[in-house]
Order: sequence, then C-alpha cells, then structure tokens
Amino acid sequence: MYNCYVSHNNIVSSFGFDTANAIENIKNEISGLALITDKNVLPNPFYASCLDPQKLRDEYQQLNPKENHMRLEQMLLVSLSGVITKSGLAINERVGLIISTTKGNIDALDDKNSFPKERAYLATLGNEVKTFFGFKNKAIVLSNACVSGVLAVATAKRLIKQGTYDHVFVAGGDLVTQFILSGFNAFQALSDQPCRPYCKTRSGINIGEVATSALITKDENILAPESVRIVGEASCNDANHISGPSRTGEGLYRSVVSALKQSALSSSDIDYISAHGTATLFNDEMEAIAFNRVGLENTPLNSLKGYFGHTLGASGLLETIIGMHSLHQNTLFASKGFLELGVSRPLNVIKKTKEKQIKTFLKTASGFGGCNTAVIFQKL
Repeated sequence: MYNCYVSHNNIVSSFGFDTANAIENIKNEISGLALITDKNVLPNPFYASCLDPQKLRDEYQQLNPKENHMRLEQMLLVSLSGVITKSGLAINERVGLIISTTKGNIDALDDKNSFPKERAYLATLGNEVKTFFGFKNKAIVLSNACVSGVLAVATAKRLIKQGTYDHVFVAGGDLVTQFILSGFNAFQALSDQPCRPYCKTRSGINIGEVATSALITKDENILAPESVRIVGEASCNDANHISGPSRTGEGLYRSVVSALKQSALSSSDIDYISAHGTATLFNDEMEAIAFNRVGLENTPLNSLKGYFGHTLGASGLLETIIGMHSLHQNTLFASKGFLELGVSRPLNVIKKTKEKQIKTFLKTASGFGGCNTAVIFQKL
C-alpha cells in the first residue's frame, strides 16, 4: 500500500518562531491578533497578527546569510531551516521544494523598498529559497489564492506518488502589507474587530502574516512524533465568480466528496474539520451549505483565523500543521471568537478547547477564483 506523510514542521508567527509556541497559545485560547493604528498603512485602525521585526532579524542573522533577503524571504528561510535540520535529510535530486504564497515579495513594489522591483516575481522568490539551501531542483511556486497552502501538501503527495521525488519540503508565507490590506478594504471585507468565523456577529476578516513549513515524505524512518498520513485529497473549481464563492458550495462539496472517495472513508469517519472560516458573510455561509450537503453538519469544526487572522497562501499549511498536533494531543481547539451561529445551516462549531479521542481530520480551504481544496489526514 502506498503511504505519504506530513512529518517535521515549523511555524513562524506572532506567537514565536516554532510550532510549540503556536500550539501552546492556541491550546490556551490566546489570540495573536492585535489592534494596529498605523495610518501609513490604513487610515482606520485594524486587527492583524504580525511578526516582531527585530526578533525576525535576530533569527534570520543566526542563519549566517551571505547576502540580504527581503522580509518574506527571511521568514521562509527561518521557518524552513528548522525543518530541514530536524529531518536530517541531505538535499539531493530526489528532494523537492514547493513554496505556497499569494503575493510573495509584494513589498518589492513599495517606493521605499531598496531591493530591485523584479524581486516581486514569484519565480525569483522561489529561486532565493532554493539557492540558500542548495536545492538541486527548481522551486515550484504554487500561487492559487487561499487554497495554496493545503494544495501544496496535496501536490507534494502527488509528486511523491508519481515517483518524481522521495521527499518534498513545503514552505508557505505571506505578509501584512498596505497593498494586501487596501485590497481587502476595497471589498469592504476587513473587520475593525477580532474576526468571528461562523458567528452571527462576524463583520469580516483580519489579515495575518506567518511563514510555515513541513516535510512531506514516503519514508517511515524519518517521521516526527506528530506525523500524519495523507489518505485522500482533491481540488475543484466552482467557476462561479472571481471573488464570490458558489452559493451552493459546489466546488467545496465536490472536493470533499472526491477526497472521501480516494480515502475510502465516509463522512462518519471524520472526527473533526479544520475549516477555512474567513469570517466573511459569503464564505462562511458557503462552507456551511457544502458541509451539510456532505453530511458533516454534526462533525466538530473550527476555524483558526481568530488566532492568526487570514494568512492567505500560508493558511492551509499552517492549519494542517495545527491539525496534526490536535490529533496527537487528542484535543479539539476552540474556534476563537465564535459566540452564536450565524449561518443558515447547522454546524458543530467548537466553542471551548476540550479533550477528545480523534484519529482523522479534514482540512479544507476556499479562495478567490472559485478554487477549493480538501485533504484528509489520519493519525499513525
């Protein structure tokens, strides 16, 4: 039987520079969101989760870089360095690299930026990471809106299954910048309060920045204690609208159904859902419809956006890693900010962190352009 695993991992976030810090704060229901009142970024106050600039520079300098790197590059290098070290793998032709991001080095377009504007090209970002660690193969940069992070996990699994690689390092990251914030602000999607996914009082999203990374491998001998098996995955586009999700949840529904079919599992085998949950009116409603269509309305569900905000192209990988730890700790983490159900279909949103024996979880993501991805993971 063919098996593929998510193994060693690292989260660089407002909580700190490793996964353990992030998990501990989530377990204690502490949010990494903070009120920001920088009028140079937005005229009105907004909530976001951001890395401490000085601490990031300190961590980056410990890598002894031979040239300067942009902020997102520093974040990715710091995150991925820990995973490569823990894996013990030598970087050779059988090792791949995937980077998931929506906007990459978007700050290269800022007039105050000292780097060449060409640094904004996603391929350039990929090459910077590849070169720093000495990867033998060209980096694959996966930029498919907000499904990028979890789709990168599915893509790594496919590349291993088809024999292209034995191992793939996946790294995801995005920044909180004026460019990104102004875009969501133009949609009237930004909230001036901490976000409340699926809640009746939700008023929009918060943006967050993280860099997160993980090793996807077929080798059972290099697994971390929190490793999980990828048992099913699928991605489907609902072709509905450039920024509006399908009103029937068609793309997400089909993604989940296909992932269940590949895994040979049924809805009743899913112990919990790590959902997308952006806290916008249309996204949360669409997810509720899709999950009900699959028969998952009673399955415990959370969104982690209340801890990190929406970390865009990194969110799916970030939330996969937290889901892994949730399984191994037999703990359902609370959906931070949720008070009262505010969607038209029933959902079993986790209100308080609690212990429960769990083995299998479903990670979903949906994004602009109608993209949807679902991946099912099992504890070993």
